[in-house]
Amino acid sequence: MSTDVTLSAATRQNLLSLQDTAALTSTTQNRLSTGKKVASALDNPINFFTSQSLSNRSSDLGSLLDGISNGVQTIQAANQGLTSIQKLVDSAKSTANQALATQITTSGTAKNNFASAVTASSGTISLYVNGTAVTAAAASTASIDTVIANLNAAVSAQGAGTAFTKDTTGTKIVVSGSADIEFATTADQTTLGFQAGTAPAAKYGTTSAAGQSGDLTVIGVKERAGLAAQYNSLLTQIDQLARDASFNGVNLLSSNASTNKLHISFNEKDTSNLDIQGVDATSIGLSLTAISGDSGSSVNGQGSFLLDADVKGTLTTLTNASSTLRSQASTFGSNLSVVQNRQDFTKKIINVLDTGSSKLTDADLNEEAANSQALTTRQSLGISALSLANQAQQGVLQLLR
Repeated sequence: MSTDVTLSAATRQNLLSLQDTAALTSTTQNRLSTGKKVASALDNPINFFTSQSLSNRSSDLGSLLDGISNGVQTIQAANQGLTSIQKLVDSAKSTANQALATQITTSGTAKNNFASAVTASSGTISLYVNGTAVTAAAASTASIDTVIANLNAAVSAQGAGTAFTKDTTGTKIVVSGSADIEFATTADQTTLGFQAGTAPAAKYGTTSAAGQSGDLTVIGVKERAGLAAQYNSLLTQIDQLARDASFNGVNLLSSNASTNKLHISFNEKDTSNLDIQGVDATSIGLSLTAISGDSGSSVNGQGSFLLDADVKGTLTTLTNASSTLRSQASTFGSNLSVVQNRQDFTKKIINVLDTGSSKLTDADLNEEAANSQALTTRQSLGISALSLANQAQQGVLQLLR
């Protein structure tokens, strides 16, 4: 039958001390290996769960940082788009100014004498001055001077100046006007001694006129039409650029309302956020319309920058478009500043949360390393003390020998 081993009080006390030292050594070594002084709720429930809550919020805010970063890039893409569109608008304005500076003139001398031609006159001459219809009396009995005076009265009212004169012989009509002057019919041309126009393709600004007489030369109409085509091409580029100024599927410059808005959340509950409404930066959104050609703003084809008034109207819309772009760029810049500020704030808050969480659970490795050294020394001293406590029993053993 086994019996319990009887230990002296000193031996038992030293044994308990060694056991406590071993437990502390195990705890210290675990902290050194994991870097945590609170590894589970059993170690310190309050610190553990508080630290976990702080870490969870830090993780949530970290996820929001991706959305905030995307928002920054989306705004920057839109702002870059506005800058590029502004350059295109400036180019369009330059094109319109060039058209306005291009003078339209009609010049030439009738091939035939006035006297032999006017005998077949129906009584009036129908003309188009920059697409505007006018008439002048030309009776069969009227003199060349009378007809010229009537023609000048009709065309000068439309800005063509004193366009009709006679040559040095006094028998042929000469045209030198600051406008596109065209005749309604070939009969009107031949009545005044000009050759009849034969090809409709020779017409310039108007659709209702006859083919331009070979005796007359028109300068500036085709040039303005070419500039109008350049202007229309720039509007196409504006539309394409506005469509391409997107980031991650969001375009703040498009005409599509479903993608023309940006929502950015600043906290995990979305109680702090920013909604950025885009702008329609296409040509339609900027109220810029293409310049039409022969099917222009009137039945007489007053298009293709033919009229100075139309060109000036276009310049006004371009100036308004520039103001709209600058205003929106300022708005985007303000929003970008807000989002970037919140981005920096969120990064700092995440750092504060992570630091606070660490302080609740992380071990001080310097302190734990010092504890480990002290416990090693304590263990050695405990073993020595246990040995001294057993010396009395060793003395009894020597007596028995």
